[in-house]
Amino acid sequence: MSVKYTSVEDIPLIYQDLRRAFRTGKTKSVAFRKQQLLNLCYLVQDNWERIKDAFMSDLGRPREESELLELNGTLMELKEAYDNVEKWASPEKAPFSWLWFAMSPVMRNEPKGVVLLISPSITRCTSFSAHWCDFLSGAIASGNAVLMKPSELSPAMAALLTELIPKYLDPEVYRIVNGGIPETTKILELPFDHILYTGGGGVARVVLAAAAKHLTPVTLELGGKSPCVIDPRCDVKTAAKRIMWGKLINGGQLCLSPDYVLVPEWFQDTFVEALKNAYYELHPVDPEVSGQVTRMVNERHAARVKSLIDNTKGTIVFGGKVDLQSKYAAPALIKDVRGDDSLMSEELFGPFLPVVPVKDVDEAIEFINERDHPLNVYVFTNDAVFKEKVFSNTQSGTAAANDTILHVMAEGMPFGGVGASGTGYTTGKYVFDTFTHKRCTMDAPNWLDSALMAARYTPYNKGALRRLNWLFSRSLPPRDGSMPLAKKLCYSAIIALAGLSALWLTLTGKLTARLPLLLLQRS
Repeated sequence: MSVKYTSVEDIPLIYQDLRRAFRTGKTKSVAFRKQQLLNLCYLVQDNWERIKDAFMSDLGRPREESELLELNGTLMELKEAYDNVEKWASPEKAPFSWLWFAMSPVMRNEPKGVVLLISPSITRCTSFSAHWCDFLSGAIASGNAVLMKPSELSPAMAALLTELIPKYLDPEVYRIVNGGIPETTKILELPFDHILYTGGGGVARVVLAAAAKHLTPVTLELGGKSPCVIDPRCDVKTAAKRIMWGKLINGGQLCLSPDYVLVPEWFQDTFVEALKNAYYELHPVDPEVSGQVTRMVNERHAARVKSLIDNTKGTIVFGGKVDLQSKYAAPALIKDVRGDDSLMSEELFGPFLPVVPVKDVDEAIEFINERDHPLNVYVFTNDAVFKEKVFSNTQSGTAAANDTILHVMAEGMPFGGVGASGTGYTTGKYVFDTFTHKRCTMDAPNWLDSALMAARYTPYNKGALRRLNWLFSRSLPPRDGSMPLAKKLCYSAIIALAGLSALWLTLTGKLTARLPLLLLQRS
């Protein structure tokens, strides 16, 4: 299936239309946002089978897999945004302060403006995932106008989105642009108020360079080589099955896909045998025949993974055949892989699982830290100390113990990378905050100038200024951080008296309650 590309000349006009529509203020209405989020929910529900068909057309992805891991999660995330948008968008009062309460400090959650979403070429769900909907629902919930650029590598999904988005969402403020490099280049020339890109690091650098020209903030969800660290004392059979399942979901074309396994060298053959058994348990029929493993998204990526497996110096335990014409890469397990192997040269994004033998957990940690921070670190162990050692001595976007992939679906939790695996967060309330400007507002009554704040004006009155400075000053504890209990209690009492003094001074302008402030200054 093909999708009609947007004319390059029309892209700036589409952008200007979105800018004008945003300035009308229609997206700032919470009722409008809720209706659009509800429409997006029904877009998914009404077209459940068509979405699975598009996955099948673009990737040969099993329909059961699309429903279980994509569509169910998508509706869950969209409903969360719909249920919470009023609370998320409401102004937030500052914590109470004796100094500032009279000025009514409030933080307004305001939309940034016109935002750009550039979808992945191949990620957790290619171009219409729970994650892609996270991006869109966050942008809608926060009140922005949105320009969407689906992946040209998933033409069936792009065509379906191009058809459905204008039917379900307001076309004045939510638009799609289709195309390849020329169209994306033109889009990136425009001054958006925020860009969210998910994909590979190479394109991310192009996006960042273009955004820098307009000082546009950018959120990146990238990926990287997510390792699995194996404790030989773990439940070997369960660990092997969960790793193999996570490796083969979407044909390994997931940002969170387990990329390689680190296992003690003496235990390598035992764990490899467990992985092999797990594979045949999951796929008793050759997946090339059963269709239970997704194919590569296009011939270029099929050729890329073929080159990686053809050049490995590791020992191929099973699989690894790649058919460029059908874009099918047979799942492969490779042992005795070293750090300089072709399979370790880049994120695999394919159904190959290298096993890297190491001396012990310390060498495994060192191996991870010598490379870019991954999107996730997986640990398989029943020992809390072992788990904590790996988690505390590595850096990654997320971390999970004893399972793969599923942690990204946990409600209320942030999801995002660190370093080369990305910046910012892209789920639930966190993606709402990504597209929201936190705007501080205050409203100072005139009577403050007849009381406390008159001291700020020139020519300075030394006495009034000294009293104001007393309120601003903070007493530090001893350098070693210690403080006797009696002094803590005394200090707390002085703080309370100082607060009451500040309130009295603010409300009356009288200077009769200076003693507690003086005590605070000298404590």
